[in-house]
Amino acid sequence: CCKGGRTVEDACAAKGIDPKPLIADLEAATSTKDSTAVDYTTWKLDRLANHIEDVHHKYVEQATEQLKPFLDKVAKVHGEGNPYLIEVRDLFFECGGNMAQHMKKEELILFPFIKKMQMATDAGEALPQPQFGTVENPIAMMKAEHVDEGERFEKMSELTDGFNPPEYACNTWRVTYSLLKEFQDDLFQHIHLENNILFPKALEMEAAAKTT
Repeated sequence: CCKGGRTVEDACAAKGIDPKPLIADLEAATSTKDSTAVDYTTWKLDRLANHIEDVHHKYVEQATEQLKPFLDKVAKVHGEGNPYLIEVRDLFFECGGNMAQHMKKEELILFPFIKKMQMATDAGEALPQPQFGTVENPIAMMKAEHVDEGERFEKMSELTDGFNPPEYACNTWRVTYSLLKEFQDDLFQHIHLENNILFPKALEMEAAAKTT
């Protein structure tokens, strides 16, 4: 969601980084298997969709309600001397509202259809015909909304120096930044599972059915 879909070389060039040491580190890190790592690429689409709902959607709902009062308090107490805190609060409130609508569209429209696709494929039956023409249409909408929220969090990260509180920050301020960083990390994993695994596999499944 945040300028993905590029080669390592292109990303490094944009940041003025030599890609060779980075690639060497990546190769070293991936040379040994992590027995605790989950390979989501092996999961069927219905299982992955359920996992995203049960883990990431629930997290977003709970964390949003947890963060709002923290952000409100920090903005009210410290916002006059640090006006960017008010902007961070407003950005997150907007993100929370948008994500609530986004997840409902997934839970009520896109994910149920993807699960039906998987069931039909497992049963050797024809795929269901969606009212939205092709699964590519809602997927394109969801990916565009992912970009919006990724950019919103990128802005929040810039405003907060990567969610690093200043030395004079109170405990509430520090906890707020920690929760924001946790939210961002979960959001990126959430979007990764959809953009890079669930959605491409759904598109492949639909394309394969059309060619048979």
